[in-house]
Parts: sequence; structure tokens; C-alpha cells
Amino acid sequence: MEYVQDHPIIFVFAGIVILAVLLQAVFFLIRALKRAKEKGMDKSVIRKTIISSLTFTIAPAVSILIAIVSLSKKLGIALPWLRLSVIGSLSYETIAAGRAADAVGNSLASSEPFNAQQFVTVAFVMTIGIMMGIILMPIIGKKLSKGMQTLRNRDSKWGDLFVTALFMGMISAFLGFVFADVQQGLGGWIPVFVFLSAAALMAIFGLVKNLTGWKWIEDYALPVSMVGAMALAIPITNWVVAAGGVVL
Repeated sequence: MEYVQDHPIIFVFAGIVILAVLLQAVFFLIRALKRAKEKGMDKSVIRKTIISSLTFTIAPAVSILIAIVSLSKKLGIALPWLRLSVIGSLSYETIAAGRAADAVGNSLASSEPFNAQQFVTVAFVMTIGIMMGIILMPIIGKKLSKGMQTLRNRDSKWGDLFVTALFMGMISAFLGFVFADVQQGLGGWIPVFVFLSAAALMAIFGLVKNLTGWKWIEDYALPVSMVGAMALAIPITNWVVAAGGVVL
């Protein structure tokens, strides 16, 4: 069989998995509605909750759509659609795909298409790493949650500090990719400039929220900051090239 990155059989497999996830969501929605009626909740409150939840789910999903579009150039639509629709992570999938592509002698930024072996390798790397969460959670999830709760009960301040430290450690691992090429000249600073642009946009959203009290703006901060930083990447790259920097 000839290799085609968006072969219909890949769409079939992806569609089956995503359909199972959608059916699961519908199942729990029906159960929640049934339980709400048993509790005697007002229908207007239920309707308002569903509409508001739907509205504030669409905005964060824009960031996922951006990742699917960016990965579809080299991986087609089916695989990124599957990976980012179930348990995939926006930051993990793009980095895993990029590192795997570099390892097989290709690049997500190049115009050279993947061959079958390269595609399978990238798909394997994207999939196997994220599966560890599924494997480990039933084994250590309950103990970990109980340990965290015990720490919070003993000292809430240190418990919150510990969680923050874990989060910052995870973020620091991703930041390494942003600063990885800064020693290779001005062109290596482009990811840093784009990163700072995204951070500035997030800061503006935070300032607007504090000044206005608009809590709903939190749901739009991430996708708008991402789109804004991606748009700013174009003039930033042009500026670096004009300044004599070599784009890596």
C-alpha cells in the first residue's frame, strides 16, 4: 500500500476514538441533567449553565485548532486531530513532533514531506510519551492525591508552594526549547522575542481583568495571546533578517 499521510483508514481510526470520547461526554451530560432534575434545580439555571459552559469552552479550543493547523503541514490532519482531541497537550505534541522530526533528519519547518518511516516514528514519539499519564494514574494517582491533601492539611502555605514549584518545574522544561538557540546569533533569539510578545499580551489581559473585574477574559487570554504572538512572529522575523540575523 502506498504511503499517504491522510489515508482514509487513518481518518477512520481517529474518528472511532474521537466518537467514543464524544459519546462519553454526552453520557455524562445526560447523567448530570438527570441528577440536576432530581435535586430540583431550576430549568433556567441548568440552561444558563450549559450555555455558559459551551461558550467558554470554544475560546480555549482555538489554541488547539492552531496546533492542529500548524502540525497538519507535515503530519496531515488526521493524526494531529486525534492527538489533540483526546489526551494530547498543545505544548507536548508540538515539541515531541519537532524533536522526533529532527531525529529522523527532517523538520516541521521544512517543505520536505515525511516518508512513511519518518511519519510512523514521529507518530510513535507523540503517542508513547503521553500514554505514561494513562498508565501511571491508576497506579499512583490516588496515593499522590492523598499525599498532596495531607500536605495541605498540615500546612496550607507549604502545600500551595509545593504545587507551584512542581508547576514551575514543568514550565522550566519547556522554556529550555525557547532559549536553546540563543548562542547561534540574533536569529536564535526569534523564539525568545515571540515568547516575550506572548507574555506581554498575557500581562495585558491580566491588567485588564484586574482593572475591570471581567473574569470571563481569562478564557480568551490564552488563544488570543497565542494568535497575537504568532502574528507578531512575522514582523519580528523580518526585523531580525533586516538586522543581519540568520533565521535558523
